Amino acid sequence: MNAAELLVTCLEEEGIEYIFGVPGEENADFMMALEDSKKIRFILTRHEQGAAFMAEAYGRLTGKAAACLGTLGPGATNLITGVANANMDMVPMLVLTGQGASTRLHKESHQIMDVVKMFEPVTKWATSILHPDNIPEIVRKAVRLAHSEKPGACLIELPEDVATMPVSSKPLPPHRFPRSVVATSQIEAAYTIFRAAKRPIILVGNGCIRQQASQQLRDFCAATGIGVINTFMAKGCVDMDDESCLFTVGLQAKDVISCALDAADLVLTLGYDMVEYHPELWNNNQDKRIIHADFSAAEIDTFYQPEIELVGDIKHTLAALNQCVSQHGGAAVRNLSQQQQTRQVMWNDLHQYDDDQSQGVIKPQKALADVRKVMGAEDILLSDVGAHKMWIARHYQCHEPNTCLIPNGFCSMGFALPGAIGAALVHPEKRILAICGDAGFMMNVQEMETAQRLNSNIVVMVWADQAYGLSAWKQQNQFGKHTDLSFNNPNWTMLAQSFGWNGFEVDDSADLLATLEDAFVADGPSLLVIPIDYRENMRLSERLGDIVCPI
Repeated sequence: MNAAELLVTCLEEEGIEYIFGVPGEENADFMMALEDSKKIRFILTRHEQGAAFMAEAYGRLTGKAAACLGTLGPGATNLITGVANANMDMVPMLVLTGQGASTRLHKESHQIMDVVKMFEPVTKWATSILHPDNIPEIVRKAVRLAHSEKPGACLIELPEDVATMPVSSKPLPPHRFPRSVVATSQIEAAYTIFRAAKRPIILVGNGCIRQQASQQLRDFCAATGIGVINTFMAKGCVDMDDESCLFTVGLQAKDVISCALDAADLVLTLGYDMVEYHPELWNNNQDKRIIHADFSAAEIDTFYQPEIELVGDIKHTLAALNQCVSQHGGAAVRNLSQQQQTRQVMWNDLHQYDDDQSQGVIKPQKALADVRKVMGAEDILLSDVGAHKMWIARHYQCHEPNTCLIPNGFCSMGFALPGAIGAALVHPEKRILAICGDAGFMMNVQEMETAQRLNSNIVVMVWADQAYGLSAWKQQNQFGKHTDLSFNNPNWTMLAQSFGWNGFEVDDSADLLATLEDAFVADGPSLLVIPIDYRENMRLSERLGDIVCPI
């Protein structure tokens, strides 16, 4: 057995199911070894960035690491944006890169660069295999770190000469360890504080999705009546139809949801990552009492100073809090009128344009209302990054966790199309919808070929405005005007046909629902393009600017 074969065997032992990527000369030995694997499926992509996004979607939906692969030099640099996106969104991932022979790494040489150092800022750990006997330890460490809270990406580099070396080492068997839990005394102390609050509220983040704590959270809400606000990445932790669901916070402008946060005298944060929505936006006066519950200690920040920290498994923490509710009975008299009013106002806002009949252009609100109608509770929507992301975050609400995937840490454009391909591999039985702007879609348009080759049953909806709409929106808000951000688009129907996709275009709101259903029923991947009415962007900004919270 050579080192490349051992690396594949170790990855098999760790339960790696997929490797997405673009091979090169320097990882040819690894690819030959991988071809003989009966446990790992290699998905050939058309760009390394697409490979990383596919692996990210797999990781978010399963909680397990997939791998993305590139060769040295430009192969590695092409991976880095997708890897950074996964790492900042706390997604487990392995990154596998080739490298030139170790005999030439110390000098000027073709395509040689320090890949490990380049990846260090965007991974939890990055290393090169310098000796073949180290492979079992390196793989075991990389996979364990990738899965450990907070999860992230780990890089393993294999130089081409090391890959061919004979080796007698064996894989290390994986040993899973239980997550630590919070001491009972800390749980009781936190519940005492929570019970005494008059207007408590729960702010739930990405960690609650990762640790599968949704049912315990729902039980807690049912027992206490407390409202839950979710970040972009925590949609569905509480069912959108539940009276405790206060929907989504995350827009930089003051929104309806902010009123409920303003009125709160205590905020219980669950799996909250401030990379999503900084506490300065909801605790500007530093007057909120905060209970922090997460697997890791709170980030040090002037505007986020918890009174108590429940550091341990969130699922266990919520179960223990539920036990406190059972044992200690009801809480103090609450004043939750602001929360109830917030939910009603926002509910009306979300449904304002459900029956809009505009022609020639489609409002974002109407598009998302129709999307919600055709998507089942367990179906999966993936959002790209752009102006549409803001509308999805605010207007697309969920019944179940992990059914709306939004990049919200690194926020890279180009995620949704390749991400949808990865999602379809995990859940071929579900409807998978990617929503992209025309800018973000074209950034990884080459993966249309990958989707066609895999016969992925996905629908990609493109909101076409022929501009970088989010940049225009933000510039307009700040400066009262925006720079030239417009561009031209391809003939969408011909583009779909050329890649072997089903193609659909809709101009009138009244036709969208039926056409979207047709796109899902069609066999194989479908492209649906709509002209989006981004005049609604500034209208929303004006409305949010006028918000005055009732006392």
